Amino acid sequence: MTIQRGGPGAGLSLRSAACVLARAAALTLAAGAAQAQAQAPAPATSPAPAAAPADAAWPNKAIHIIVPFVAGGPTDVQARWAGQQLTAALGQAVIVENKAAAGGVPATEAVLKGPADGYTLLAANPGPVTIAPSVKSNLGYSLRDMAPILLIAKTPSCFVVRTGLPVQDFAQFVALAKSKPGSLNYGSPGIGTVGQLTLELISTQAGIKLNHIPYRGAAQYTTDLVGNQLDVATVQVGGCAPLAKQGKIKVLAITGSRRSPLLPDVPTLAESGLAGYESYNWNGLLAPAGTPPAVLKKIRDVVAGQIATPQAQELFREQGYEAGSESLDAYGAFLAAEQQRWAEIAKAANIRAE
Repeated sequence: MTIQRGGPGAGLSLRSAACVLARAAALTLAAGAAQAQAQAPAPATSPAPAAAPADAAWPNKAIHIIVPFVAGGPTDVQARWAGQQLTAALGQAVIVENKAAAGGVPATEAVLKGPADGYTLLAANPGPVTIAPSVKSNLGYSLRDMAPILLIAKTPSCFVVRTGLPVQDFAQFVALAKSKPGSLNYGSPGIGTVGQLTLELISTQAGIKLNHIPYRGAAQYTTDLVGNQLDVATVQVGGCAPLAKQGKIKVLAITGSRRSPLLPDVPTLAESGLAGYESYNWNGLLAPAGTPPAVLKKIRDVVAGQIATPQAQELFREQGYEAGSESLDAYGAFLAAEQQRWAEIAKAANIRAE
């Protein structure tokens, strides 16, 4: 079973993501601890033979997935889905723990500096994994400390403006921004986040200047967008599509390389004049560097095998995501390319998060 600690919503599929918080009362911490204890084997009474490889019996106890954000968000929901697949295939409890603080950096560092035994995994996201190393001084980790497992899924975002802004498409927005340099405010989850860097990249390519207002999270700035208190932001497709259909926000473009099935009439930024533009938010799994390759492969094969099923593919599409499942090496190359890209953007925009 997938057990939750540190936040509501354990053991839910992607289809039930919207009900994560509502079902929290049905699963208490005490129940989670009892279930994990019930499924974990008794401690060995004698050490294993010296010649046996460390990962030969993996897993023989509960596996932990650390989510460096609050419960109920996309990273959390997808981590819980992955935990379900591991529990079903491996027969061990998976305990999902939410440890949200400082943009996910402390929790990420704790996992990467912890035991490399395959029993503690990280729910990875670009903010603490590929952006923080480029914008934070004296960060306690780098890509060298990470053992990539797989990309679960990625999603484009919507380029969104408040309904009261007098623009109907991206070209009109650019014209308005150029006529009033620095007067339009954009929101992001904080300095050095993918939300900020995405808007900075758009601004650079469009030749405009916007004013950054950092928020504690996407939920807060989305509320201000709906209330006409904020001019512009990016919102993940799965979250912005319902608001757009209700007429609460205006979606001018999609940040991905192709249009979203959830908003098929909304053009991409590349179609709107930013040639070659594309950016995504994504979620994956990582382990500390030094984790046995056989363990990494076993985790990857279990989760990737489920991602490839038609049912999972449809569930991801319903949430506005494109399913991942790259190989270990391909995911590592993806992370390296992402970090280099965001580092260049952060340097060009002089973004530092101390």
